[in-house]
Amino acid sequence: MYAEFDLTIPENLPEALKALGVAGKRAVPLSGGTNVLVDIRSQRIAPDCLLDLGHVHQLRGITVEQGRVTLGARTTVGDLLASAEVARYAPALVEAARVFAGQMVRNAATVAGNVACGSPAADLVPPLLALDAEVTLSSVRGSRKLALADYHVGYKSDRREADELITAISWPVPAANAFGGFYKLARRKGDAITVTGVAVSIGIDGRRCDRARIALGSVAPIPMRARKAEALLEGAEMTPDRIAAAAAAAMEECSPIDDVRATGEYRRHMVGVLVARLINAAIQAASKE
Repeated sequence: MYAEFDLTIPENLPEALKALGVAGKRAVPLSGGTNVLVDIRSQRIAPDCLLDLGHVHQLRGITVEQGRVTLGARTTVGDLLASAEVARYAPALVEAARVFAGQMVRNAATVAGNVACGSPAADLVPPLLALDAEVTLSSVRGSRKLALADYHVGYKSDRREADELITAISWPVPAANAFGGFYKLARRKGDAITVTGVAVSIGIDGRRCDRARIALGSVAPIPMRARKAEALLEGAEMTPDRIAAAAAAAMEECSPIDDVRATGEYRRHMVGVLVARLINAAIQAASKE
């Protein structure tokens, strides 16, 4: 049974931010609702007010300006799949969108909602981490930007203040020598929660790596960067031994748990397998350019 709550439907962003800033009220933003409504029905959250952002059209859209790609917070997973700009500047994000739930959910679920839900299995977050994405948080007090890598602080816990709204997610246009990908390991092809997710972005100069980003999902309380693995690659020649060492480092950095979908041991093993596989795929893609 649903809890009792007020429903506020702002017509624009200033109205939305004003509603979030009402003292003493727990207002929860609602756009696609694919996580929020499930959480209300299961009584995991009990908002005083639902803030329906469906009329705030300025929060939806994809732009490429001044060397940055920007997604409005209400941009849907379906929008990502239909975007030539995202396909060009974030192919790993397209790969994540393609295996995101089912078609009806993709048409409703939003990028900001996937970030805000705080799930370690959030499929869009690892490729965004690999892109060095940042989150724009807005309130009546103004806006601030925060690296996505610093946004989540624990399981379903983040740095967003109660009166703030995620209004955009953006990242720098990748360098021409950047290659990478995303792989979602799950128990079936569609409508499945991720067992292990890995995103990789590698800057390749010949056989040498000049930039490495390795992001992991479903193997820690939050989606995470494998920074020790990245450090092993950056500035080094990507020999088989170096790639194997980076994959092993990623395995050591994560802290997966046992659950109904997989054991922690299996998840950790697959981190190593997928990191090595994606790095080698990036090298192969670079060799074809």
